[in-house]
Amino acid sequence: MNLPLKDRKFVFLLLSVSTVIILEILSLLGIHLPMPYAPFIFCSFIILIGHEVILKGIQSLLKFNFSSINLLMTIAVIAALYLGEYPEAAVVIVLYVLGERLEDIGLENSKSALDELIKSTPKTAFVKKLNCEIPVDQIEIGTTIQIKAGEIIPLDGKITFGESLIDESAITGEPTAKEKQMGDAVFAGTLNKNGFIEIKTTKLSTDTTFAKIIQLTFEAGAAKSETQKFIQRFSKLYTPIIIGIAILIFTIPVFILGLDFNHWLKQAVTLLVIACPCALVISTPVAIYAAIGNASAKGALVKGGKYIEALSEIQAIAIDKTRTITYGTPVVSDVYPLIGTSREELLSCTAGAEMFSEHPLAQAIITASKTEGFEPHIAKDFKSIMGKGATAKCVVCQIDTVLVGKLEFIREYHDISDEVESIVAQLSTEGKTSVVVSFGKGVAGIIGLTDEIKPDSRSAIQELQEQNIDVIMLTGDTEKAAHFVARQVGITKVFGGLLPEQKSEEIKALLQQYDKVAMVGDGINDAPALALSTVGIAMGTAGSDTAIETANIALMNDQLSLIPFLIRLSKKTMKQIKANTYGAIITKLVFILLAVFGYSNLVLAIAADVGVTLIVILFSLNLMQFEKTKTKDTSTT
Repeated sequence: MNLPLKDRKFVFLLLSVSTVIILEILSLLGIHLPMPYAPFIFCSFIILIGHEVILKGIQSLLKFNFSSINLLMTIAVIAALYLGEYPEAAVVIVLYVLGERLEDIGLENSKSALDELIKSTPKTAFVKKLNCEIPVDQIEIGTTIQIKAGEIIPLDGKITFGESLIDESAITGEPTAKEKQMGDAVFAGTLNKNGFIEIKTTKLSTDTTFAKIIQLTFEAGAAKSETQKFIQRFSKLYTPIIIGIAILIFTIPVFILGLDFNHWLKQAVTLLVIACPCALVISTPVAIYAAIGNASAKGALVKGGKYIEALSEIQAIAIDKTRTITYGTPVVSDVYPLIGTSREELLSCTAGAEMFSEHPLAQAIITASKTEGFEPHIAKDFKSIMGKGATAKCVVCQIDTVLVGKLEFIREYHDISDEVESIVAQLSTEGKTSVVVSFGKGVAGIIGLTDEIKPDSRSAIQELQEQNIDVIMLTGDTEKAAHFVARQVGITKVFGGLLPEQKSEEIKALLQQYDKVAMVGDGINDAPALALSTVGIAMGTAGSDTAIETANIALMNDQLSLIPFLIRLSKKTMKQIKANTYGAIITKLVFILLAVFGYSNLVLAIAADVGVTLIVILFSLNLMQFEKTKTKDTSTT
């Protein structure tokens, strides 16, 4: 089997580590390699495995860079060789290089899911006009490309021919494939499951939603958390301090107290080895990358480690209503036939009259009629009256004047009964919109419409409240509509009728009250509030450049339930980072104290250092398995 070069190097490293450890164990048992071969054999391992570390250590010494970890290891190896501790010198370097490689593997594994997606994304697309494959970076906007069943879509676009099931899990994290047909948008990196389609491209390869996700995910590592910055600053001070302590451990007993030269040199070397802050330095980035990778797999694009940390401290969340708690599209919720009109007649005749209208309320009535099995009637002479309603003639019912619109519009033509006034008032108190319908002889019926609440909104908000996070609604919708939806989902603090700048003012006030506040919105009209909050979270942003660029966290689907999951994930991540950090510090303190009092052991110190590094990496990578549901979370914690 031909392994890649990187894998062959790692296998060679593992074999070298095994060989050196076996030789060290034999040495401890009194079985030594014969002289003069021993120095040459162990120095071969040191040069083959650790030459880069030694070279970097020498460069750091020449530059007087005493904060370099490589310098620590170089001094330790040279001192061990001077003492004639050849197996220990080799063990020091090979285990250190193994630790470094394990760090790299930890980071690589936490980004592996994204790497696999990048590799699987097509580099060419079949252009219909040219009848051949063309590199995606040469395809312009407006080009028609063809995608067969089972192929990954190479560019963002709109379907112009065919229909299919599209697996968008790479973008949204949603495992269920979506039905797509002519006119629907599709995204690069998603899988065309079962139908031949043609799409007209809407973005260049560098500007696709998938390309932005890749770019922002890899940039996320640059947005370091405060914990990560602190540990890096600490390490730069820590290394020269340890070198100073090692010098004192050696010089004071030897040159002032007149104690054994070799024994105290060995203690100083041991201190340098155990003090190497590998586990400490790696404790944060592996955990952060693992958490970001987990969030990406679920459909949440987190733009940096600092937002993982900030989420763990959130005390309140401000949530927009439309397109966040609700779908942002009206649906028929109530149908009131009056004066002898049947439900079928009211819906089918109104739907027929509205067939020519593009208003969302009209489209909702047409959808409701078809859903109930009532075919919209044929109508003619449609006329829209701006801000009031519409008129038409129904061919099927032979009604010359169908009036559809607001109550005040119908009042211009008919007297309004108390019953009609009462129904409209009741719908209004429930935050619903009333469409009043007349067939020329009084009010034939009233249709109530509402902005449909997403199925997971109530449970998501309840889960946030269970985490002791206050949830506040900020919306531009009316107070009545806001309060009605708020009651449905369990929110008690509501601000309605807000303009974008007023939302920003409310965020400022909440920051004064709570200190750490997240804002959740649709990423467009909520942009000012998102920017002001501690963490801005944009909902349902697949294909929305504004949302991806404005928010600190972009949810690529419409799942509000991702937010409590992200907060639990962030808290778990910060707990893991603290556990990693404390574990590494305690282990090092124990061996530093042993070295100071002259009782440390070089081999044990090396094993402890590499062992802690390995444990830190394994526990951090476990964050990639942290699940979305609470029941599973408790098992992982």
